[in-house]
This record gives sequence, C-alpha cells and structure tokens, in this order.
Amino acid sequence: MSNLRTLVFFATPAHDCSYLPDREATTMFVDPRAHVDKRLYSQLTALGFRRSGSHYYRPHCENCNACVAVRLKVDQFQPDRSQRRVIKKNADLDCKMVRASFSERYYRLYAHYIEQRHADGDMYPPSREQFMSFLVEGATDSWFVEIMDGEKLVGLAAVDRLDEGLSAIYTVFDPAYEHRSLGTFAVLWQIEEAKRLGLPHLYLGYWIEECRKMNYKTRFRPIEALQDGQWRTMEVN
Repeated sequence: MSNLRTLVFFATPAHDCSYLPDREATTMFVDPRAHVDKRLYSQLTALGFRRSGSHYYRPHCENCNACVAVRLKVDQFQPDRSQRRVIKKNADLDCKMVRASFSERYYRLYAHYIEQRHADGDMYPPSREQFMSFLVEGATDSWFVEIMDGEKLVGLAAVDRLDEGLSAIYTVFDPAYEHRSLGTFAVLWQIEEAKRLGLPHLYLGYWIEECRKMNYKTRFRPIEALQDGQWRTMEVN
C-alpha cells in the first residue's frame, strides 16, 4: 500500500503552457504504478494535487507559480446576488449523484460540449477513449452529478468524494442551456452536497489570476488558496 513517504514522483519535460501564452509548464506526476486509495488521494489533494483519470498531478514550473490550488469553506459560504439568481433560474432542474461510469448519453453530451465550447483546446477532438481516461478510469469514490431537465440530460459534473471534502473535477453541459449558467449551478449544487455530507471543503482545482476563464472560482467565498504549504483565506477584490 502506497503512502506519502513511499510515493515516487516524475516531472514532465517543459512544454507550452495551456493557460498562459509564451510560457512553459512542467507537471509533477505521482508514479502511475502506485496504489492511491481514498485516504492517500485526500492527502494529495490537500497538498495541491489533482486527479485526471488514473493520474495525480500538480504544476511544478521552475520560474512560475501562477497556478494556485483553491478550495471553498462550504459552511461559511453565502451565495451572492448573481448566484442566487442562478439557483432560482435552475430550480426546475433535477440533480442526483450516480457512480462515475461510461454511458453513451454521457459521452454524447461531453462530445457536444467539447466540440462547441473547446474546439480550440487540448481536448479537441473528443473521443470515447478520452472520456474514459479522463473521467472514469482511476475512480476511487467518484461520482457524476446528473443535471436533468425533465427526461433530458443537460449537464454532467464529475466529482470525487474525499475524506475532508468534495473535489470538483469537470463539468459539461448542453451549450443550448448556456443562458442558465450551469457551470456555476453545478458548483452551487456541490457546495450544498458537501454540507449535506458533513464535509468542510469543496476543492475547485487551480486558479490563475491572469486567466479570465478561471475568474468564476473567486466568486465563491470565502475561498482559500494553498500558499507556501498552508491554506490561507484569499483577499479577493
């Protein structure tokens, strides 16, 4: 059984950064041969690691620390006016947690989302193998939040259950429902689910101040950032 003391880590060669132009990135990975159970995964997450399929990683860039791991203290969260509007707007939708798995309807929604929203990104073109390797493989205590409009699947959020919180992995939604802000709604739903489960945190991945696409994360407050090995409340303008 692996633990923090016995884990071996590898670093990738420098490559173009996916978020900031004209910068190079290096990623640190846990040895893929290691057995990472829920307890170890929880410890790694508290140290700033994320999961992508069966891989556990965090940025390890030599001359850049722009990627900051962030998490929300769910018991202290109070939705702002905009977030309350999102909750009200989506009150007619039904959400439930199901075990992470492959299904054709999940994949069709995922593929449609990638094709419409991220055709210029690293995840295009989508494939069933990509869906499996990203969202299903390596699952420990991993779930999908189905967001339903009647009988229609309009959103899918991948979330992991940890010892001290939930970890928001990825959310896709029907682009025709963009006006409903389903990405924000999925986070709001996970906040309430963490409270219901008695878990103190919702991990939101990495935040980069210069990356406009990540601005939404700091709208959930109080948000904590991992800085110099300590989780500290961020002062957000």
